[in-house]
Amino acid sequence: MAASIRTLTLRVLSDFTRNIHHVSRSPIKHLCCRAGFTGCRGYSDSTEGRSTHFGYQTVPEEEKAGKVYKVFESVANNYDVMNDAMSLGIHRLWKDTLLHIMNPQPGLRLLDTAGGTGDISFRFLEYTRSMYDRQQRMRVKSHQTPSWQDIADHYVSDEAGPPRSHAVVCDINKEMLKVGKQRAEKAGITTGLSWVVGDAEELPFDDDQFDIYTIAFGIRNVTHIEQALQEALRVLKPGGRFMCLEFSKVTNPLLARLYDTYSFQMIPVLGEVIAGDWKSYQYLVESIRKFPDQETFKEMIEDAGFFCVQYFNLTGGIVAVHSGFKL
Repeated sequence: MAASIRTLTLRVLSDFTRNIHHVSRSPIKHLCCRAGFTGCRGYSDSTEGRSTHFGYQTVPEEEKAGKVYKVFESVANNYDVMNDAMSLGIHRLWKDTLLHIMNPQPGLRLLDTAGGTGDISFRFLEYTRSMYDRQQRMRVKSHQTPSWQDIADHYVSDEAGPPRSHAVVCDINKEMLKVGKQRAEKAGITTGLSWVVGDAEELPFDDDQFDIYTIAFGIRNVTHIEQALQEALRVLKPGGRFMCLEFSKVTNPLLARLYDTYSFQMIPVLGEVIAGDWKSYQYLVESIRKFPDQETFKEMIEDAGFFCVQYFNLTGGIVAVHSGFKL
């Protein structure tokens, strides 16, 4: 009973705080949600006449999604090779760090939004599998002389099998998902993984479905970041965790100058040489510079309704991991 009361109290507090955060931004949305309409998102406002950035260009809002789609459609087949070339392989360490901060336990359900070729989901499944194996080894060590009850419990748990972790890769770009599926087949990953075409700003999932939501190097490409954050909150279970790995603002002035020089003078050249596509990688460099800094993005996550929001700078702030929880 105490646990039920605590859960109800947390949900009421979360809903109340979320309404305070957003009522000034979207009064129509909260009016219909308070009236009890499930699935109400309030995202139907017309974007006609509004503009946004596409790299350093200013474009109508309704055109950005199509332009971003074409960029990733163009780079899909060389996406992983270019990630290695552009970051000198360091992107692998950044993604590993994301998983170590996340520290997911076996049996959890992950939504890997803008998951593209599946890097985060593959790591998630491997991490939870390794975690389960480690827990089993620790259990054996702690029962060097097991009782009959321990032996019986061991056989019961073996019959039930390990807790099943599941990752859902959701990406708006079919070409990126196609490459990801091919990678999964080559790696022999056949269970615990799903592929879904979906928009981060209007996810094709019911409320309260996932334990963890990740978006790695993807949120800067959405047209309305606030909507993507609200969708993340909606699909997470109470107690679920939001995690974003994204390029951010370099904190060291000397490193910032070196990084800018490398980004603008080398990355588009690598794109042309390796992928035959200068413009797409010029956009990617520009889109990084247009993304909010660490503190501003932290405030945006809090405004969306997340609690305990914090961030971790990696490689001097070239990228940052932001984390928050849904209560």
